[in-house]
This record gives sequence, C-alpha cells and structure tokens, in this order.
Amino acid sequence: MQPIIDILNLSYAYPDGKQALRGVNLAVQPGEKIALVGANGAGKSTLLLHLNGVFTGTGQIRINGLAVEKPHLGQIRALVGVVFQNPDDQLFSSTVYEDVAYGPTYQGFSKAEVHEKVTRALAAVHMQDYAARNPYHLSGGEKKRIAIATVLSMQPEILVFDEPTAGLDPRSRRELIDLLYELPQTMLIATHDLPMVEQLTPRTVILSQGTVAADGPTTQILRNGRLLEENGLC
Repeated sequence: MQPIIDILNLSYAYPDGKQALRGVNLAVQPGEKIALVGANGAGKSTLLLHLNGVFTGTGQIRINGLAVEKPHLGQIRALVGVVFQNPDDQLFSSTVYEDVAYGPTYQGFSKAEVHEKVTRALAAVHMQDYAARNPYHLSGGEKKRIAIATVLSMQPEILVFDEPTAGLDPRSRRELIDLLYELPQTMLIATHDLPMVEQLTPRTVILSQGTVAADGPTTQILRNGRLLEENGLC
C-alpha cells in the first residue's frame, strides 16, 4: 500500500543556521495513528510544519502521492489538517459557526454546502449545540474541539496535532483523547503526554536532535526505560 505520508531524507536548518532536522525518513500508512515524541527542541513541530509546506527543507515529502511543492500546495493543504497547540491561534470569529465555516467558504462552496460541512464537523466533535456561541467564552477543552472542527470542515484525510492535551484539565484531557480515538483520519501527534500515547497511538516515533531515534510499536517503546531516558522522555 502506498504511504499516505512518505518522508525521505528530510533535513532543515533555520535561517540562523541551527540544524532542526537531519535526514528524517518516515512512512505513514492510511488510517495509522502515530505519536511523535521527543525532548523540547527535538524537531517535532518543525517536522509537522513541513507536511503542508509551511517549511521547506531538503529531501522529499509526498502526501498521498503528491510532492509537497508549490504547484501542489493547494491540494496538499486540503488533505492535511493542522491543529495547533493553542486553539486561539485558529479561532478568530465572533461565533463558532463562522470559525468552522471559514475554510469551506474560502474554498468557494455554496452556502448550503458550507452549512452541511459545518454541521458534520461540529457533530464529529460533539459540539452541535455550540454553533451560536462565542469561541472566546468557551473552556479550554471546548476550544480544542472547535479548533478540530475548523479543520474537519475541510474534510482532510490527515490530521496533524501539536501537543493536543497541553493545558487541559484531567476531564477535558480524557474527553479529547476519547474524541481522537473516534476520528477515522490518519493522525500524526506531536506530544509529551506519554499516557495519552499509550492509550491512543499504536505506533510511536522518537525524534532526537532532528533524527529518528526509534520507530516501533508503542508498547515496546514505552517499556524501554533506557531509551526513554536517553531521549529526555523520563
């Protein structure tokens, strides 16, 4: 089966010369849920931002067979939905409905089509009754769900998360993990939340100083105390 995400020898240096990624290779099959873990500065967020062309390094990335290059960025950004750590980075309208409708509206769908997409996206995150609410008056967990809905309204095949449980209280965290478990999309999740990783993602990739230090079944990786300690994870 062709990987839905195929990363070959990806390297990237910041403008100040700091090397963030060094020859990363990663293949993700459709439907996989994968955790991307590592110490701060390991390159997790930098890697995620290459998947829809925000950053461009050397090497090759293909999303569903399409090279992540300028001519394909419109298609790729429709395929890859990115949910940032802080939901306030994605919520800017006066109502939940307007925020979730923004992407499909920008894509040129009719009003009826936009309404259908918003309704489906809110239902997927169990927030159907929040359409008229002001996002800024919601709890942290509710904002996270709406941020996910803004991405789901674009009907992506891949969901990319940067620290999805950061800042959530225990109940909101549990509810978010349950939600991510329900969603059918391929997922790549950068996180320090190892208990979530154990619950949610069958496969784990450890990044260390911009390279893949380990890639395998989550159960095996999380049992390897020495590996976790060497990579700043315990």
